[in-house]
Amino acid sequence: MTGGEARLDDLLRELAPQVIGVLTRRFGDFTLAEDAVQEALLAAATQWPRDGTPDNPRGWLIQVAYRRMVEQVRNEQARRNREELAARREPDDRQWAAPADLDLAAERDDTLILLFLCCHPALSPASAVALTLRAVAGLTTAEIAHAFLVPETTMAQRISRAKQRIKGSGVPFRMPDAQDRSRRLEAVLRVLYLIFNEGHTSSAGPRLHRVELAAEAIRLARALHAALPRDSEVAGLLALLLLTEARSPARTGPSGELISLAEQDRGRWDAAAIAEGVALVTAALPRGPVGPYQLQAAIAAVHDEAPTAEQTDWPQILALYGVLERVAPGPVVALNRAVATAMVHGPAAGLEALAALDGDPRMAGHHRLHSARAHLYEMLGDRDRAVEHYRAAAGRTTSLPEQRYLQLRAARLATGVEPARLGP
Repeated sequence: MTGGEARLDDLLRELAPQVIGVLTRRFGDFTLAEDAVQEALLAAATQWPRDGTPDNPRGWLIQVAYRRMVEQVRNEQARRNREELAARREPDDRQWAAPADLDLAAERDDTLILLFLCCHPALSPASAVALTLRAVAGLTTAEIAHAFLVPETTMAQRISRAKQRIKGSGVPFRMPDAQDRSRRLEAVLRVLYLIFNEGHTSSAGPRLHRVELAAEAIRLARALHAALPRDSEVAGLLALLLLTEARSPARTGPSGELISLAEQDRGRWDAAAIAEGVALVTAALPRGPVGPYQLQAAIAAVHDEAPTAEQTDWPQILALYGVLERVAPGPVVALNRAVATAMVHGPAAGLEALAALDGDPRMAGHHRLHSARAHLYEMLGDRDRAVEHYRAAAGRTTSLPEQRYLQLRAARLATGVEPARLGP
């Protein structure tokens, strides 16, 4: 992808949820709005590189998607012979040039409302997250499937069913009331977390860091925190995103190569983001109840506040992972706890903890399990097994920067040239 194509892709991803919000507000039909906006995005991707980006790209997308929406409504009404509905909802062609309410809607950013709409209680949490990643973040079905560790075909079916449930729910396009909002909040937090993860470490392709996705997740988390300032888990999530993203300037070298946490130049970390994140999680933890995002933020804060990798308080991190595993058990938490165990009790103890994940179908054979095992074998001094697992991890990841990093570590060990420093 060229620089111009990447910038266009970023712009369209940023504008898509805003345009969906405008059309959903006007027509009251999320499913048709999402379909119309996808067609408008395709038209933009074809026309803008040829004709130039319009002065008002958001307005252009709104107008093109609006026309597509009108066509879809007409076609559906014609097929079902619903004359009464058509008379009520179909706009006069003469009003198309500048509908007053459309212009007013164009001034609003309804992304947060769209986020809660996609996390409707009629959907399972997994379906709500998947749909929001598609409509709000603009991730592809393949990217979402990777985040959920399921096949792409399974995810495509899940998203399609979720859209149909939203269509049949008749839910109005507005922020839910307090009771309804609390039921949807867990899925909202989960989707922001996954959007950020895909931005911070892209699951596929040549880029390690998709800045636009990470920034969008942080923007939405800030908006959510402004709306719910006393919610400890909302504050915990925002803190976690800030503390993690603060390290991004030091995560890659001059050629885009991945640099491990232990080898990063901590002077390049974003001190202001770290201070904000630490303040957020410090204020949130005493309020309770303590949830997984606050605990992950606390772990990130311990990493970020360590002056050097050697001064990291690994016993505190291990204790926090123990609490996190009780609050929100899962294979990724277990993997990270195993690494922390290795840093406190030695690599053999860490490898023993990792062995329990071999029977988990969500992680068995996953590149992160092989990568963690390779690091621990390297710490143990078993070069042959470390090389074996580095190569296995490289063969399973679809992220090119991660693949190159793993291949390089394997090559260094195989040839006897040691890396500068080993990090978890």
